[in-house]
Amino acid sequence: EVQLVESGGGLVQAGGSLRPSCAASGFTFGDYAIGWVRQAPGKEREGVSCISNSGGSIYFADSVKGRFTISRDNAKNTVYLQMNSLRPEDSAVYYCAARFWKETINGILYNYDYWGQGTQVTVSS
Repeated sequence: EVQLVESGGGLVQAGGSLRPSCAASGFTFGDYAIGWVRQAPGKEREGVSCISNSGGSIYFADSVKGRFTISRDNAKNTVYLQMNSLRPEDSAVYYCAARFWKETINGILYNYDYWGQGTQVTVSS
């Protein structure tokens, strides 16, 4: 059974940090690019970041560039999203998603094959 399980969301004050993680199982993790996608109430889903299957290439949306970093540990089948200098507008449910993709990441990915259940991030002002 394929599973993507996010954890590490929560409530933080503006300017603070969180580090959600995404633990994967049930598929060959090293063959998949992993992305983080967020959705705030009443807004469309936004691709925040993605990392290639090897970890050698990454992408960030302009809205988080310079504040967020992404990394993966293929030995642990886990991806991490380090979120610093958080703003109230970063508040959303954050989903991790996996797509079979063994190429360089040149931009945001779409059409993910698998999705997690999401983790809530709330940033208070």
